[in-house]
Amino acid sequence: MVKNFWQIVNKVIDDADVLLLLLDARLVEETRNREIEKKVALSKKPLIYVVTKCDLVGKDVAEKYKKTLNPCVFVSAKEFHGTTKLRDRILIEANKAKVPYKAIRVGVLGYPNVGKSSLINSMKGKKSASTSILSGHTKGVQKIKADNRILFLDTPGVIPYKENDRVKHAFIGTLDFTKAKDPDLIIIDLMNKFPNIVEHYYDVEVREDKEETIEEIAKKRNILKKGGEADVIRMGRMILCDWQKGNIK
Repeated sequence: MVKNFWQIVNKVIDDADVLLLLLDARLVEETRNREIEKKVALSKKPLIYVVTKCDLVGKDVAEKYKKTLNPCVFVSAKEFHGTTKLRDRILIEANKAKVPYKAIRVGVLGYPNVGKSSLINSMKGKKSASTSILSGHTKGVQKIKADNRILFLDTPGVIPYKENDRVKHAFIGTLDFTKAKDPDLIIIDLMNKFPNIVEHYYDVEVREDKEETIEEIAKKRNILKKGGEADVIRMGRMILCDWQKGNIK
């Protein structure tokens, strides 16, 4: 399946005039795909870094990455933020590349579940690209006309070759919460990487022992095993679901 996905991505790079690489604002470096960046560089076509879900982070994150990723546009499909700037940037890059026709074909690339279809829908103003919280939802290239200038080529998400970091993939949403093994351990890693945000969301005190924190949240939410013991596996999965949905920020 992955090989087939790469065939699709290669074709989109060939067919597109401008490429977008979508990155999760909470995990910008983790969602960069160097293989895609190299392929686009070899094609000599414009690449725009589009940092999605910017409503989930502070302005300091945006300022930091605007200095290192160029050109870069921050967007929130949920709040329709940054879509006009992105359209303007697509037109600028197409003009620089001397695209010879009016309709610009824009390839949309990135990890599974990073927000490609949601971005296209927000740019178009109505739902056209199918979306789902579960990763791997887009199976082939979808062609969606945003307006009289832009035609999007939406691709399935692609994971870098041989990358098998299940914790990272759970953070991004590439591995959906229903399939995560040891979700409690993933949440402990999440709490260590993003201090206090889980505790703040569930309104519990910050503890040194993160497993105890999950237990406290489980008891507070009445997520219990028979006998009244906290069900940390089920609670871990629920916390991961809230993270992947963007509820925890």
